[in-house]
Amino acid sequence: MGDIDPAFIQSTEHRPKSKAAVEVGEIPVIDLSSQNKQQLISEIGKACEEWGFFQVIKHGVPFEVSRKVEIVADKFFKQSIDEKKKVKRDEVNAMGYHDGEHTKNVRDWKEVFDYLVEDTTQVPSSHEPHHKELRTLTNQWPQYPPDFREALQEYAREVENLAYKLLELILLSLGLAGDKFHGCFKDQLSMVRLNHYPPCPFPDIALGVGRHKDPSALTVLAQDDVGGLQVKRKSDGEWIPVKPTPDAFIINVGDIVQVWSNDKYESAEHRVVVNTERERFSVPFFFFPAHHVMVKPVEELLNEQNPARYREYNWGKFFANRNRSDFKKRDVENIQIQHFWIVD
Repeated sequence: MGDIDPAFIQSTEHRPKSKAAVEVGEIPVIDLSSQNKQQLISEIGKACEEWGFFQVIKHGVPFEVSRKVEIVADKFFKQSIDEKKKVKRDEVNAMGYHDGEHTKNVRDWKEVFDYLVEDTTQVPSSHEPHHKELRTLTNQWPQYPPDFREALQEYAREVENLAYKLLELILLSLGLAGDKFHGCFKDQLSMVRLNHYPPCPFPDIALGVGRHKDPSALTVLAQDDVGGLQVKRKSDGEWIPVKPTPDAFIINVGDIVQVWSNDKYESAEHRVVVNTERERFSVPFFFFPAHHVMVKPVEELLNEQNPARYREYNWGKFFANRNRSDFKKRDVENIQIQHFWIVD
């Protein structure tokens, strides 16, 4: 995974808290098969507001579909680095394999494979406002394992359906029409990431993934039984481990829903801690709209007491800016939704 640069040794704030410090409080587990829809909407709204995270069970995604992904991902990542790099992502096409050698944050201890739900889609060629040209992103599929593409595309479609259902419930909990933003996801930029975290011999100076928030509308995550995901609890700032629940998905509110809700539902910080003995797999689905979508607070939620807290921004330009920073060290901070805050 590359050498660890001492300059990046994490601060005490980044190190996992003691077990006693994080045992109290767990993110909600919600049964999506509940026949009481109003109660379900209420539970999801409460989880979004209090945590920004929740788990769902009885969600409708067949177990065998998820299992196929686990099998082909394991086969893919066990190949030699040379084989995996045959589908390596680069600055032109951000889809494919990535081993972390370009990352600015060497604490991230993992390798990944990214692919689009739509297989091919378009994004702005530059994040600069005056640039109008688009470029094409295309999935790269390895030859081995032979059923890799089929398994991953089937998984993407199943989880996409779940994401639409969850977004509908979240919007209903805000008092909005459940399908209000369905059109924003036509020609979507949604993507799936296979994460592989090898055992790490440097648990005091490495994280699987550093603290961050997701820029998506929402993220649907499958994790194995190893665990490692931690959520920063809003009430007191403590890092709370998300205990693996069999056949569950972990859902978190992304920045787009935070903006749409005008901060009622805040995107929560999260991170992944490493394991010294066992490898770990996880599969996040990032629900991204199309490149042309403008993101801003929903007008129905605004009034004199609750004015808009964000200027609108173009999702494609936002994506292009974040994508560019993955490959080139830049002199400016990576763009965040805070850059669109309206200051009183």
